[in-house]
Amino acid sequence: MRNWDTRDESGSDHGCEWEKDWEDVRRVCGVLDIPCKMVDLSREYWTRVFEPSLKSWESGITPNPDVWCNKEVKFGALLDRLTEDPGLSNTPWLATGHYADKDWKYHNGVPRPRLLRPRDVTKDQTYYLSSVPERSLSRAIFPLGSMKKTEVRELAVKWTLPTAARQESMGICFVGEKRKFNDFISQYIPPKPGPIIDLETGLQVGEHAGPWNFTIGQGAKVRGLKEKTFVVKKDIPKNIIYVVSGTDHSALYAQSLTIRDWTWIWADSPPIELMRPGGLKARIKFRHVMSDIGCSVYSDNDCIRIDFDEPQKAIAPGQVATIYIEDWCLGCGTIVEVA
Repeated sequence: MRNWDTRDESGSDHGCEWEKDWEDVRRVCGVLDIPCKMVDLSREYWTRVFEPSLKSWESGITPNPDVWCNKEVKFGALLDRLTEDPGLSNTPWLATGHYADKDWKYHNGVPRPRLLRPRDVTKDQTYYLSSVPERSLSRAIFPLGSMKKTEVRELAVKWTLPTAARQESMGICFVGEKRKFNDFISQYIPPKPGPIIDLETGLQVGEHAGPWNFTIGQGAKVRGLKEKTFVVKKDIPKNIIYVVSGTDHSALYAQSLTIRDWTWIWADSPPIELMRPGGLKARIKFRHVMSDIGCSVYSDNDCIRIDFDEPQKAIAPGQVATIYIEDWCLGCGTIVEVA
């Protein structure tokens, strides 16, 4: 699957990452003697993932395009394309290399798929899959769910796969690993200079080139200051970035958050505990690289409110929050407010 067209940036595909990935696919399939076919979904990725992300960055919030790529492209447009392929079944299965697992549970007499954490919790990717709808999840297969990363490497070596020693890919797919985000985003959003202000003193300590270059909790890298400063708030209408000194400043912490556009994987069966006074006792992740923490989840008009068991640090509006009960991933939504 190809989801990013580098011709939009450079006018040429020569030497780009997707070509290297496609060559790896062909080499592996050659060793295993199985057919392969390129499916180009770069147009769908542009309209469904990249353009909405650009609008979010420009408005000052911090989106997570990798989460929406899984929903809109890998388990959306790709499954649709496979269903339309006359050479395939109209109910195809989609196996991926995500570190996640799945089982089936009867609910009101009907078997339904559950998204579960993998055996190798250090590689858990359920956060990125938490927006995938039940219809798509029911057609998904996660072969690596019961395996450790080290075991996968050992099998690749055993079968002499050309990618056995390949390093893991990291970062947003359209930015890549070798470029800085600020350099990339400047190709699409023009600079919008504004002040950087110390939250405690109210004094300007620097200048920024655009609020999209910062996220909450990030080091501000203001020159000339004795202490390191960290982004604590963004005033988008006034184009101001507020910072505080020190990594443990109280203003960096929050006790609760509000989420909009919440999606339960079982969309027609949200937990009944949401409407009870004590809420739903669950676990939450609001970024991929973190341990889940205890929380209480409530239905609040058209939004979901989540109260943490303990105050949490550096939560960015626009990011995705995902809810778990033990190893079961229930769904996700976009953070709109932190308190």
